[in-house]
Amino acid sequence: MEWGALRVNSSGPTTAVCVMGLILIAHARTSHGLHPVLRDAAQGPQPREGYVGDASCKSCHVEQSLSYVHTAHHFTSQNPTADAMLGSFEKGLNTLKIADPAPAIGDPGISYEMEKKGSDYYITAVTGFTEDLQRRSERVGVIIGSGVRGQSYLYWRGDQLFELPVSYWSDGARWINSPGYRNGPPNFDRPASPRCLECHVSFIKVLSDDPMANRFDRESLIPGVSCEVCHGPGSRHAALFAKGQPKGHLQETLILNPKHFSRDRQVDLCALCHNGAAQKVNAPAFSFIPGEPLGRYLSEDTASADMHPDVHANQVGLLKRSRCYLSSPDISCSTCHEVHATERPAASYSDRCLTCHRVESCGMEKTMGPSIKSNCIDCHMPIEQTNAIVSETGDKVIRTRMRTHWIKVYTSAEQQ
Repeated sequence: MEWGALRVNSSGPTTAVCVMGLILIAHARTSHGLHPVLRDAAQGPQPREGYVGDASCKSCHVEQSLSYVHTAHHFTSQNPTADAMLGSFEKGLNTLKIADPAPAIGDPGISYEMEKKGSDYYITAVTGFTEDLQRRSERVGVIIGSGVRGQSYLYWRGDQLFELPVSYWSDGARWINSPGYRNGPPNFDRPASPRCLECHVSFIKVLSDDPMANRFDRESLIPGVSCEVCHGPGSRHAALFAKGQPKGHLQETLILNPKHFSRDRQVDLCALCHNGAAQKVNAPAFSFIPGEPLGRYLSEDTASADMHPDVHANQVGLLKRSRCYLSSPDISCSTCHEVHATERPAASYSDRCLTCHRVESCGMEKTMGPSIKSNCIDCHMPIEQTNAIVSETGDKVIRTRMRTHWIKVYTSAEQQ
């Protein structure tokens, strides 16, 4: 599910949504020798000065902007609107029943109603016995997830953000218990941590020095992954070209372009959110600057380094184990993925494989013939089941399957 850093295993009623582990005290960071954008943005703990928003990019970068707004990155969080909410709020399609209420004794009933009131959307828990039902209703404040696999929802309680107990599952177009929630009493107390939000929103101002606190300035929220998440603050770049200045070298245009980063720094940028949960966080959320070594901000949890990585949100960690990556200094995430465009069907990426590999060298070529070149991906990057996203809803257990980025030769048993 496109829930990125949302915690999806159950570990108590007040477990933070973030799965990135304990957030530690911010490290000191030198600005000597950095690109001028990096030097300016690295001064404060929350480098928002100089950010201008996507609208300032569109006037010059029309092609990239028009295609990017259709990507999963752009939709990885949204404000709740009729277009953004994928689940049905129509009567008969807007309920999730976990257990019918007993008349007076036995187990209480548990169900949810998804309601639209004016322009607002609410999730209401209905619990108790037939003659004594209680209702608790909370308004959806933020949508988390592009909808490729599903959506989860956050609600505001003052300046705090919490996850709602109901999510939407795209496969089957159905409401489910949010991953990690059980069939028991409704839980409205799972906090959304800053590290969780960092992978789903472009920015939100954190109102507490406590790295695990969930207090935010709601007016500062910038949903989705915007241009400046990857390119850094753009005010000076926009001002430069507004004056009709000619294009120059990267340093002169006062913007960060990841294609000019080293391979390691390019991959670090993606790894901020696509390197799994086994990391220790060394700096405040939203302080990472593109082009800097990610190790200053996130460091690997060596205790789990030898374990088989879970496929969920761990594309970079898996790719780095691949012989293709280890043997070629040029392979990065952008070798296959065009971040400004929507994803192609998986099999179509086989053309990337064939820039280095000959079809005739594949052991299955004699059996399958020339057609084998149309789909290297399903054999060498098979879909695996993740243990990180599991929803128990009534008597059903829903598990997500995702494509691994550990490129290798798999046995038949490994592909099951």
